[in-house]
Parts: sequence; C-alpha cells; structure tokens
Amino acid sequence: MQITIRGYESRDLPLMVAIWNEVVEDGIAFPQEELLTEESGREFFAGQCWCGVAEDEAGKVLGLYILHPNNVGRCGHICNASYAVSKKARGLHIGEKLVLDCLKEGKKHGFGVLQFNAVVATNLHARHLYELPRDDSKTVVRCAAFQRGVGGDNSWGAKPHADACFAVEKGMQFRFALSKQI
Repeated sequence: MQITIRGYESRDLPLMVAIWNEVVEDGIAFPQEELLTEESGREFFAGQCWCGVAEDEAGKVLGLYILHPNNVGRCGHICNASYAVSKKARGLHIGEKLVLDCLKEGKKHGFGVLQFNAVVATNLHARHLYELPRDDSKTVVRCAAFQRGVGGDNSWGAKPHADACFAVEKGMQFRFALSKQI
C-alpha cells in the first residue's frame, strides 16, 4: 500500500474528525474528553501550525498529526505534536511516516526541537517509533541552553543571584554517560 503524507485540506475534515475521535474515545492517548464535531474540528485543526494527513492511493485519509508550539518565549523553538491513526489502518507503519514528516515540517516552521511528551507509556506501538535506531536519528544535548546559573528564586525565568551565575566566558565542560536500561 502506497501512503502519502500531505497537508490537510477542508475536504479531509470529516475523516480527520472521525480518526481523532477514535483516539479520544479510547481514553488512553489524548487528554480530551469531548469529541470533535465537524465545526469544532475545523476550528481545532485550523488553529495548529500544521496538520498532516496520511492518505492511501485512493485518497482516503488513514491518519493525521497536528504540530504546534510546545511553549512560548525562550522555549518557542520547541514544538509538540499529536498523532492519530485509524484503528483499521494500524500496523501499516503510518505512524512512522507521520512522525518523519512531522520532523521535516517542524523545521520548515522554524522549530529546532520536537518534544515527544504526548506518548503514553502503555502505548507500545507509539513508543516503538522513537526507540527504533535510524541512520538519521540524532540526540542533541544542550546542557546549558538558556541556563544562566543556579540559585534563582524560581525555575521559570527568574535571574539567578550574582554569586550563582555561570562564568560562560571562561568556558564550560560537561561529562555524562549514556546507558541502556533493561
């Protein structure tokens, strides 16, 4: 089966809403409790930075993703996404295609990081997408990105006290180890 990922169009909304609602009704992966109607779905999907759909050769939508900022300000370079695949189309590696397309679209929309925080621990198939080794997979560790020091009054943007500021002009060194947990 040939699967194509493309940006959504208004004609896709009925199937997008149906697929989204399948996941909501399962009550596992998405936090929403209210189902989308075609009208609320139109508003919801239009409010995203990007929505991609997976379609088969006949043009039937089998899955989708939404892409949006995860936060604002200093964290505005981080995006987040949610994915939904029709129950009838699961097991066809559509989720993998959606994730790979989402990574490309995130870059096109100016995001530098895609944060996968909507993957539920019990969703083994979704988790597996991020566990597969790939030639293009990279881990970026930004040990002190936007970090000015320690010892501020809070962790949400307050400036650190002068005696706790990092002397970045002198250079910084970090050491860490990666290990596989079994």
